Amino acid sequence: MRKFLSLFMLVIFLLSVSGCGKKVEEKSTEQNEVVAEEEKPAKKIPQSDKFFVADENFSNLQLQEFNKPVYDAYGIWERQKNNFAMRMPDLQPFDNGEKIVYLTFDDGPDNKNTPAVLDILLNEQVPGTFYVVGEMVENNPEVLKRIFEEGHAIGNHSYNHEYKDLYSDAWNFMEQIIKTDAAIMKVIGVRPLIIRAPGGTWGMFDENYPPIIKDMGYVEHDWNCLTQDATRSRPNAKTQLQNVINQLGNNPPKSVILLMHSNGGKEETVKALPSIIHLFKDMGYKFGVVTPMTPQPY
Repeated sequence: MRKFLSLFMLVIFLLSVSGCGKKVEEKSTEQNEVVAEEEKPAKKIPQSDKFFVADENFSNLQLQEFNKPVYDAYGIWERQKNNFAMRMPDLQPFDNGEKIVYLTFDDGPDNKNTPAVLDILLNEQVPGTFYVVGEMVENNPEVLKRIFEEGHAIGNHSYNHEYKDLYSDAWNFMEQIIKTDAAIMKVIGVRPLIIRAPGGTWGMFDENYPPIIKDMGYVEHDWNCLTQDATRSRPNAKTQLQNVINQLGNNPPKSVILLMHSNGGKEETVKALPSIIHLFKDMGYKFGVVTPMTPQPY
């Protein structure tokens, strides 16, 4: 009997030790997981002297620069998940008393005319703003990367540019903006805070569009001057230049947002661009890129 009790006690002891070991092992695993979570590196925010990056609360965007792009390192849903600011504060439009022109190019990037535009901007040493289409970004990522690396601004111009999709509902419009953000971030690691509605807002937006755009942290800019290169008349380079001269008139605005296009079929725009740049240089304009602080053109 004594032998049986000794054996029984030994079994109980071994079982208890085994159980404790399991508990210690489980606790150790949990602690390691906590440590691993704590040691998970923070998101690396791109830094460059060519552009600004918004902080978590959009509190650093009241800038005094008009020729440096502004980007965000966080996507819309990433901001929501981390309880970061979604909506930008009301920013004072930039005004340093100088005349500034913003050369903007919609509907790219393609692999022909957009690179040609970039060559001209590089030669003239002036910046531009490229409002890109998501599908075009996916087809020409290297061109987008060049736009970014050469210090030009990138804006969001929807995913497919189809009016019937974009203007059937405000949320449909916003879904395309978010989808294009993802395409842009995949290539350059940041996303724009500026957008442009295909065709412009006039006659396209109803009262539901501006609130959702603001609540989601974007700023939309139309234009107050255009070459008319996307009209049915398909003006040649000389006519495009004259169109700009006519619209500026005798009392040109201090802030000019000029609409052009850099996609397929815009070869005449490429031809007109050097003369347009020289026109504004001769008129004493500085060249800027569109940012959330850029004055609205209306």
